[in-house]
Amino acid sequence: MPLDDADRDLIESELGREPTRAERALFENLWSEHCAYRSSRRLLTAFDSDGEQVVVGPGDDAAVVAVPVGDAAGEGESGAETDPEPYLTFGVESHNHPSYVDPFDGAATGVGGIVRDTLSMGAYPIALLDSLYFGDFDREHSRYLFEGVVEGISHYGNSIGVPTVGGSVAFHPDYEGNPLVNVACVGLTDADRLVTADAETPGDKLVLVGNATGRDGLGGAAFASEDLDEDAETEDRPAVQVGDPYAEKRLIECNEALIDAGLPVAARDLGAAGLGGAASEMVAKGGLGARIDLDAVHRRETGMTPVEVLLSESQERMCYEVAPEDVDRVREIADRFDLGCSVVGEVTGDRFVCVADGETVVDADAEFLGDGAPANDLDHVEPERPARDRPSTPPLREAVETVVSAPNTASKEWVYRQYDHEVGARTATGPGGDAAVLALRAADSGLALSAGAEPRWTDAAPYEGARAVALENAANLATVGAEPLAAVDCLNGGNPEDPETYGRFRAVVDGLADGCGDLDLPVVGGNVSLYNDSESGPIPPTPTLAVLGTRPDTDAPPTTLTGDGTLLVVGDRVLAGDADARLGGSEYLAQIGGSDRFPSLPADPARTLAAVRDAVAHPSVTAAHDASHGGLAVTLAETATADAGLSASLPDVPALFHEQPGRAVVETTDPAAVRATLPDDVPVAELGTADDTGVVSLTVGGETVELDAATVAELRDTVGAALS
Repeated sequence: MPLDDADRDLIESELGREPTRAERALFENLWSEHCAYRSSRRLLTAFDSDGEQVVVGPGDDAAVVAVPVGDAAGEGESGAETDPEPYLTFGVESHNHPSYVDPFDGAATGVGGIVRDTLSMGAYPIALLDSLYFGDFDREHSRYLFEGVVEGISHYGNSIGVPTVGGSVAFHPDYEGNPLVNVACVGLTDADRLVTADAETPGDKLVLVGNATGRDGLGGAAFASEDLDEDAETEDRPAVQVGDPYAEKRLIECNEALIDAGLPVAARDLGAAGLGGAASEMVAKGGLGARIDLDAVHRRETGMTPVEVLLSESQERMCYEVAPEDVDRVREIADRFDLGCSVVGEVTGDRFVCVADGETVVDADAEFLGDGAPANDLDHVEPERPARDRPSTPPLREAVETVVSAPNTASKEWVYRQYDHEVGARTATGPGGDAAVLALRAADSGLALSAGAEPRWTDAAPYEGARAVALENAANLATVGAEPLAAVDCLNGGNPEDPETYGRFRAVVDGLADGCGDLDLPVVGGNVSLYNDSESGPIPPTPTLAVLGTRPDTDAPPTTLTGDGTLLVVGDRVLAGDADARLGGSEYLAQIGGSDRFPSLPADPARTLAAVRDAVAHPSVTAAHDASHGGLAVTLAETATADAGLSASLPDVPALFHEQPGRAVVETTDPAAVRATLPDDVPVAELGTADDTGVVSLTVGGETVELDAATVAELRDTVGAALS
């Protein structure tokens, strides 16, 4: 992806000469959209990343947040603290273009990259979440990509022993030529083990540890910054990295041993732009420079040029700043885990210099390399709001069966049953519910995780839909009784040079920022992926949000009914008469056609979710389930089992299918007591009762439809039945 004339002029002015071939290639990658965020940098200032729990915010390989410690943690017999404060690292990355070109390796190396971002902060990875977006499920090519991506994620995650505990899957026709693969990782560390990417001391050595360097992944950052064309699956395959999860597992344990020994001064994983990106970013963050000997890099191929060595994105590699006297100990530990180790350079006081075959191939200011790219000033068109155009209502049974069985709302068990979500012995609640819950023993608490977006929402109403994405992920945590602590985002959009596409992306950024602000939820890191266009057009603007939170323990209520209690829905503005039922962005309209305004959200989302948490925590509550995708029709179907059914009544079809987030259905043996715990301004409505019939009975506007457990199970198995 060649430099344009303005960039070339700016670089030549800074260098005082024409750039060398290696410098030109390095600038092309580091100044790409993927690395420099040229079209989104100004927009990202809308996010608030501050909070007393935030230890490291945006800008490093991963964010770091302090965890509230329970009464029984961190204290010895005398009550004095014995352990350092526990920290969680949190990061998210996209691997979209590579997953189109090579779905298995593209998705697998996306997992590997976000795990190494975790390692570089001195953390041990404890959980993965993946949010996946594909074209229409009935398209053969969409299924090919879907199956390959899931296989790649499961192969890599299972092999390295990090549980994949949650995420999301969505289908939309506009992803047909450009799927999205967004992967988040949570790591565990503490105040004593924390490492950052800021180089500290001139004279320290830069040590490369991990797999040998090859020619795979060349120009990956530049490749991720341009539209996919019809020949991408063949022409761009060299830009896709090839992973080795067993080497990554050894690297995880090697990194842990290095941290245990206190050897890394700073660390950076080798991702976009390879060694050139990692080393220059480390020293730039420390206000320093480096001298890199490209001939010293251990490699697996002969005849590699300096540019190939500098920019290779070969996987399973880390760069460490190490004191000179500690280099031999680092080498010994790397040898113990059968990993390559080479001293590739030294931290200096200024300039980033790379030498090969006795010649200087790069000589530039490190900060200019990383931060010198000017931000783009792009035109945009504000998105239009859709008109209300609802088609005639199909028969109730047909509508319920159609929405419950739609691939977007059907069970994703086919996906998560391929993931090992129990390795590590921390998982209390795995995939398939509202949020995953893990045991966080260092803090004597539970860790709750949710991730995803809803492209139908943001396609129908970019700003409102993005606000709803924030509310929905926080609501997932609320229904397992967790309080959100921090979030990271992966902002996916189309070609920003198109004013309409860029206008929709801007609206999504503003909506997500405002939604997180409404919840007082700091966005502590993230990723931007633009130029997600193909021959079929741009993707819907897709703001994946991953949220982590804590609860006092791991005993979250189940999402399925016990069969004995009253069903209440907390937070539903339509049933309370506070808002009209809008079907914009709903699966119902996606299946039957038409358009509508997006549902109105709670005036005080944080207060509403606090009410949900209070309801879920009440001792009389035996089950709780978030209500959003597919509306109450899908929520109620998901709560039923062969041993537990329900009878529910709703006023009309829109009340059954609208998708206002921030609601939860709870089963309680004492509805009056639950109501008494909630504020008067948070709506609560009674839906019906749970029973032991195993039948879902829905009465809507006087018409009743009944589905037995076997029928519901068959409807919800759309994805599994088609792919198994």
